[in-house]
Amino acid sequence: MPGGRLTQQERQQIALGLADSLPYAEIARRLDRPTSTVTREVMRNGGPTAYRADLAHRATERRAHRRRPAPSRGSASAPQPPGRDAEAVAAYEETLTTVLMASGLPKMTARVLTCLFTTDAGSLTASELAQHLQVSPASISKAIAFLESQSLVRRERDERRRDRYVVDDELFYQATIASARSNDQLVETARQGVAVLGPHTPAATRLENIARFLDFISESITRAAEQAREVLHTKPGPT
Repeated sequence: MPGGRLTQQERQQIALGLADSLPYAEIARRLDRPTSTVTREVMRNGGPTAYRADLAHRATERRAHRRRPAPSRGSASAPQPPGRDAEAVAAYEETLTTVLMASGLPKMTARVLTCLFTTDAGSLTASELAQHLQVSPASISKAIAFLESQSLVRRERDERRRDRYVVDDELFYQATIASARSNDQLVETARQGVAVLGPHTPAATRLENIARFLDFISESITRAAEQAREVLHTKPGPT
């Protein structure tokens, strides 16, 4: 499998694949590259709808010229436990960030969540996050505010009265439940439309079907989350 940076020709093939609505995995297969390489390339350079091969190539060249030998993303300030490959961890963090971005999270929010997911402590202060990611405290504050609004992190005070941002197993359950319940207002509004538009009309039927569909999805997600909740509190067996 070829390694190294993507060539300009490969970027043109990525752009053509996106124009044909090919999935990232198929584009990667045609290039004989990992899917994560293609996903990361696209998300770094405008996303699937705005990706331009020429602009992406020039941006990569500019990043390469700016890059310095000093460790990036604060890796020197986050030493790894014995036996853990720091370079492999950094590469995995980049891959996880790209996947979170593809799921809809803004870039900085995805980077913050990746840091919290991959730290053994499961919590970091704002200054630790800023140091690791080499960004301003204001950027961290904005990302944290979004994550808190989605119930993906919680805030607690440590012994030095600093705010620590925590991810734990229970938060993932709570975020799933909150996501399922976020449809409730849409369901209620759709059913208001049924009354306004009149029963048995095509528009009312459409809105009622949407409401029933979302009701079913929300109930199914909630029920599945309750049934699977215990999984979050058990240690995985040997693989």
